[in-house]
Amino acid sequence: MSDSLNGVTPSERLLSELCQRSFLRLWSYANPHKDDGHEFCDVIAVFENHVFIFFDREKVLPEILVTDDPMIRWNRWKRDAIDRQITTANGAERYIKSGRRIYLDAKKTKLLPVKIDLTKVIVHKIVVAHGAAEACKNFSDTNVYGSLAISYHDMTHGTPPPFPFMVALDKERPIHIFDTHNLPIIFRELDTVKDFSDYLDAKIEAIRKYDMLTYCGEEDLLANYWMNLDKKTGKHFVGVPDGTVNVVMIGEGEWKDLIDLEQYKSTKTANQISYFWDDIIQRTCDNWLNGRLLGDADLLRRPSAIFEMAKEPRFMRRILVEHIKEAIENFPKTEQLTRHMRFFRSFYSKTGYVFIQVWIPPELRKGEIDDRSIRREMLRIACGAAKNKFPDLEIVVGIAIEPPRMTTSIGEDFIWMDCRGWTDKDREEILDSNRAWGFFDTGKLREGTHTEFVAPQTKSVARARPRKPGRNDPCPCRSGLKFKRCHGR
Repeated sequence: MSDSLNGVTPSERLLSELCQRSFLRLWSYANPHKDDGHEFCDVIAVFENHVFIFFDREKVLPEILVTDDPMIRWNRWKRDAIDRQITTANGAERYIKSGRRIYLDAKKTKLLPVKIDLTKVIVHKIVVAHGAAEACKNFSDTNVYGSLAISYHDMTHGTPPPFPFMVALDKERPIHIFDTHNLPIIFRELDTVKDFSDYLDAKIEAIRKYDMLTYCGEEDLLANYWMNLDKKTGKHFVGVPDGTVNVVMIGEGEWKDLIDLEQYKSTKTANQISYFWDDIIQRTCDNWLNGRLLGDADLLRRPSAIFEMAKEPRFMRRILVEHIKEAIENFPKTEQLTRHMRFFRSFYSKTGYVFIQVWIPPELRKGEIDDRSIRREMLRIACGAAKNKFPDLEIVVGIAIEPPRMTTSIGEDFIWMDCRGWTDKDREEILDSNRAWGFFDTGKLREGTHTEFVAPQTKSVARARPRKPGRNDPCPCRSGLKFKRCHGR
């Protein structure tokens, strides 16, 4: 993302920071411009075939008093903060699909560096409306957070009756409306590209499925999404399992009920470890942007290891980091040249990861040995050995580091190996090269079952084992005899 955020409002700065956290600096840009020099949107994020365009508007809505006509103030605020942004967003969608250029500056000197495939593009239009929260809470005792209520209707049958703090939208041209309260919640809970795009896709599917979809706040809709899981597809969905229902209304309080669940709290705690994965991606992106990344990786214009890593959803990042942590802890302390390899599957069934720790003793480095070249060559061979071991793999991502148990230096080597055209020649070359290292020749591969949500840990109750009676103690059967003359015989 552009480091220059001069001239943006505090709310636009917040939006930019949230997008940078979720989409990373390489794939999100603040304040891009059209080919006529006018601003295109507040933030654009592009990843694979998904394009997210954000429009941020801050306009304070004065408190609506009992003596007022509530619809007058509400309609004025809605027209400026939402309706005009919707019109702009629809125009921006047409602009993208027309193939016109997008620039990073008003002078049109820098093109948007991420390519958009117009044959597959999915445009997500998001309007963030600030300024109504306090007026909303004061207007209704039932709205404790000040979130805007949203309702999607078929507008061909007429618009629904207007009501303050309820935004009626056309289900045939869906757009997403966030507000001051739920914007941070959405980005905190859906802080990977995969999680965010899956939620928006599920929401659009529900909007098209039902004649009317209504909810009291975006956070309540998100709670409904998290609580609904199709076991056949493994995907979350919005709405209800009953296929005969054509109208869905989600009341306020769904989000509060969800975050009070022990399972939710346990999952959030367990997910903390997953941000190590994000740190690796962000550090590599920063090195690339600052010209410090070695090798020929172009993180924007062609597939890369970092691109594959950024595709992983949050729960999968947790699982991957748990594997990495275990491998780091199990690395043996030694003074000899040692390598330690782990293989684990991606969220995407035909992608796998090879994680290698390579320790080269200092005395070997004093010669002409190039430890970085050795590490990269070992990584290449290990990734090829993974393909030979698992023929179904199409992409293998290699990550190599020096073992943290042996050194405090930080640095990673990455390989993105495209195995979709794997030939007998490739297979034989790896077999020959792997004879010296023996990757996958020994050891057993462990299969495990992982779930997205983590069950809360139950506290074990210590139970005292009953003391065995002595020979002269009364027998526990209450016969009146001594134990040695009754059950102790």
